[in-house]
Amino acid sequence: MAAAEEPAKRRAGGGRASGKGNAAWAMRTAAEQLQELLGRSPESVSALKPTDDGWEADVEVLELERVPETTSVMATYRVTLDKEGDLMAYERTRRYTRGQIDRRG
Repeated sequence: MAAAEEPAKRRAGGGRASGKGNAAWAMRTAAEQLQELLGRSPESVSALKPTDDGWEADVEVLELERVPETTSVMATYRVTLDKEGDLMAYERTRRYTRGQIDRRG
């Protein structure tokens, strides 16, 4: 395979490093499916862990944009995926302002 083809293959999901079922794939899948349901773009995935049935991810979403930006309202959503990457459940677990420091240990 030519060197120029290698990055394209990785971006398209080919190869072990970015293939279906790994952590990077689960992060993208959780964020994409939550965006489709909420109609809002996720800002980040703050937690990800494998489960017996698939994956569980905490996804940070901008819920209400304000000025200054540090007062915008953010939310954390817990997303549950099965082993195939299908979204099985989601719930909002937290709301906070963007400038808030998390003091929960």
